[in-house]
Amino acid sequence: MYTSPRKMRETMPQTPIFSSMLGSSCSGQVQPDMGERCVDPVYQDGNLVSGSLEALIERLVPTMDYYPDRTYIFTFLLSSRVFIHPHELLAKVGQICIKQKQQLETGTEAEKAKLKSFAAKIIQLLKEWTETFPYDFQDEKSMKELKEIAHRITQCDEENGTVKKIISQMTQNLLMALSARSQYQEIREKFRQPVTDKGTILKTKPQSTQKDILSVCCDPLILAQQLTYIELERVSNIYPEDLMQIVSHMDSLDNHKCRGDVTKTYNLEAYDNWFNCLSMLVATEICRIVKKKQRTRMVEFFIDVARECFNIGNFNSMMAIISGMNLSPVARLKKTWSKVKTAKFDVLEHHMDPSSNFCNYRTALQGAAQRSQTANSNREKIVIPVFNLFIKDIYFLHKIHTNRLPNGQINFKKFWEISRQIHDFLTWKQVECPFEKDKKIQSYLLTAPIYSEEALFIASFESEGPENHMEKDSWKTLRTTLLNRA
Repeated sequence: MYTSPRKMRETMPQTPIFSSMLGSSCSGQVQPDMGERCVDPVYQDGNLVSGSLEALIERLVPTMDYYPDRTYIFTFLLSSRVFIHPHELLAKVGQICIKQKQQLETGTEAEKAKLKSFAAKIIQLLKEWTETFPYDFQDEKSMKELKEIAHRITQCDEENGTVKKIISQMTQNLLMALSARSQYQEIREKFRQPVTDKGTILKTKPQSTQKDILSVCCDPLILAQQLTYIELERVSNIYPEDLMQIVSHMDSLDNHKCRGDVTKTYNLEAYDNWFNCLSMLVATEICRIVKKKQRTRMVEFFIDVARECFNIGNFNSMMAIISGMNLSPVARLKKTWSKVKTAKFDVLEHHMDPSSNFCNYRTALQGAAQRSQTANSNREKIVIPVFNLFIKDIYFLHKIHTNRLPNGQINFKKFWEISRQIHDFLTWKQVECPFEKDKKIQSYLLTAPIYSEEALFIASFESEGPENHMEKDSWKTLRTTLLNRA
C-alpha cells in the first residue's frame, strides 16, 4: 500500500492515522460530557481506530457540551454509506436528537437556553452534511427524515423563529445544489466516437489543407493552460460520494445495506473518458500527418505541451499526452522519432516511470501539493493528479484492509486514510482556474475527430510502411477490412 508522505493541512489529522483527531476524546485526556453514550470505540495513541456503527453514530451527534471534530464528521459521513443508507442514518440521528431534546425539556429558563444551544449545534451538523454531501438527500426518504429533524429542532426556538429561518435557508441551498448536479448529469458529454471512415483515414492524397492542432494553437504553454482549464472544469463535477463508490459499490458483504438503489453517477466515467480521448487525440494528430518533417514537429510540440502541463501541476493531461505518444501506432514511427530531440521526452518519461509504484511521480505530486499549500496565487495552487492512479490508491486501500475487524467493529483506521486522500483531492479541485478560456482551442480539443486504434495503425502504416512480416500481415488485413467496410 502506498501512503502519500505529503503533509496534511491543518484541518486534517496527521499521520500516523491523525495524531490530532478528536483531541478532546483521546485516551488519557479529559472527555467531554456526552451523556449516555456507547463506550466501545477503541483508541490507539489517542486516535479513534475502531468502533461499532452505533457508537460511531453516537459520536457524530452533538450534545449540549459536545460537538464532533469536523474531520470526524467528514470521515464518518463519507464512509457510513458503506454500512448504512443515508436515510437510515438520518433516522438514527433523529432518534438520538429526540432523546437529547427530551432530557433538556424541563421548562426552566436555564434549560430553554440549553435547548437553543443544542438546536444550534444540530443545525450546524445538518448544514455541514447538506453542503458536503448534498446527494445524500436526493431521495424522498432522506428529505423526509431531514424535515422531521428540522421540525423538532425548530420547536426549541419557537419564540423568535431564528432557527426556522436558518433551516429554511439551508433547505433552499440544498435544493439548489441538487438541481445543479441534476442539470450537469443531463447535459454530460456524449463520449466521442472514433473515426473509422476510410476516406478520412487513408492518405490517398496529400492533406495540405487539413486542419490540425498547430493551426489552432502553436504555443505549448497556451495549449497546456487550456488543457488545465478543461481538467479543472471536469474535476469540479466529481464529488466525495462519487469517489466513495469505489469502496461502497465493491463490497459484497455490505453492499445490500448501502446505496444500491441510487442512480448511477457518470462523473468518474466522463473524466476517465476525457483522459482516453486526449491520448487518442495526440496519437491521431501525429499519425495522420503525411510528411515526416511535419510529424516530427507535431511530436516535439506535444512533448513541449506535456512539459508545460508538468510545470503547471497538471499531471493528468501530462500523463494522457505521454500515453498517446507511447501507443504502438505512434511508437513504431522510428523514422519520425529518429528526428525528434528526445531529451525532454526522456525527462517526462522519468517522472512517469511506473517502477516502485510511480515513486518519481509521487515525489513530484508531493512537491506540487506543498507548493499549493503556501501559494499566494491560484496559478501556484494548481494540483491535478493522475486520476487513474488516484483511483487505484483508494481501490487498493479498500482491498488490503477489511471494513470490519474480527470483533465485528468497523475498521475506522482504514476510513481515516481513505478520507484523507479524498480530502486532498477535494481541496485541489476547488482551485479557481487562473487562465482565460479560449473557446476556439477548447472546441478543437473537445470535438476534433479522433481515430480508433484500428484507424491509428492504418494511418501509421500509411506514414511509415511495415518493417517486418508481422506488420505487413497486419497492414494487409487492416486495409482489406477498411476497404470492404460499407
